[in-house]
Amino acid sequence: MSDLDTARLGAWLAAHVPGAGAVTGEQRLEGGQSNPTYRIDTDNGSYVLRRKPVGTLLPSAHQVDREYRVIAALYPTGFPVPRPYGLCMDDAVIGSAFYVMAMVEGRTIWDGTMPDLTPDQRRAHYEAMIDTLADLHNTDHVANGLEDYGRPGNYFERQVARWTKQYRGAETEPMPAMEKLIDFLPRTVPAQERTSIVHGDYRVDNLRFAPGTQPRVAAVLDWELSTLGDPVADLTYFLMSWVTEPEGRSGVLGRTGAATGIPEMTEMLARYCARTGRSAPIALDWYFAFNLFRLAGIVQGIKKRIVTGTAANPRAHETAARMGGLVDAAWHFAQRAGA
Repeated sequence: MSDLDTARLGAWLAAHVPGAGAVTGEQRLEGGQSNPTYRIDTDNGSYVLRRKPVGTLLPSAHQVDREYRVIAALYPTGFPVPRPYGLCMDDAVIGSAFYVMAMVEGRTIWDGTMPDLTPDQRRAHYEAMIDTLADLHNTDHVANGLEDYGRPGNYFERQVARWTKQYRGAETEPMPAMEKLIDFLPRTVPAQERTSIVHGDYRVDNLRFAPGTQPRVAAVLDWELSTLGDPVADLTYFLMSWVTEPEGRSGVLGRTGAATGIPEMTEMLARYCARTGRSAPIALDWYFAFNLFRLAGIVQGIKKRIVTGTAANPRAHETAARMGGLVDAAWHFAQRAGA
């Protein structure tokens, strides 16, 4: 049974999306674990709808209006995001706030090892991913109306505080390693050199690639965690794949080099720095510790939603089971960073 009121949605589309046509069907899409995502078919085409989950939610989470704002600002620049069609903050329409954007044709690559591609194709896809990230960070956020999209000051100070608060709000049992991270990270925050739009969850399965085997990013998706901040956050989060075991997700540890075509992490870092004009060395271990800490905070939120019965994604239990490993890995990199 559908959990969307297609009659009310159809009326909203008719009023806000010119030429949308009548709704003929809808399908929940894989991914979008935090904000449920749907394909909406009409007699004139297909669209994508992202909505807030229904139920009691953590403060500052699931802000679909922020997602819509950044997509709407980036679309006119030519940066690869779906065309935005409309935002609805009225819960009465389908039960929670939502927005509608274009359905971008192409491919989602769920596995970072890209088993269906040749070595040359893999290299080209990875180069497209790092180039697209660099282009995001080179985008003038002030000129595009996003000067107030994030708060001023050190991004990582705010992020450590935010994810500590999110973790505390969703805490379900004591975790000693998490307590050590909560002590270590705010005392050792690196200085911030630049401010840019930060995606917040930039990885292979949040990208839509062009049809066929074209090594082009057709759309960057899932902007829920986006803000203004230190671009090193996105860069090092993306580079986490190189220190993550391959498990059908983004991890490529041990799968890089000439035989697979997947570039080494040092190559990705050098290519990004050349494209953004960055020359200063980056202390990766601290950032890896932070990124895993933040990921643990996100997973703890999913774990809490399982407890409260509001988990939206059928794979929520599988994701929540990763919590202990994430925290241990974060503490491992913190120790390498001097903890």
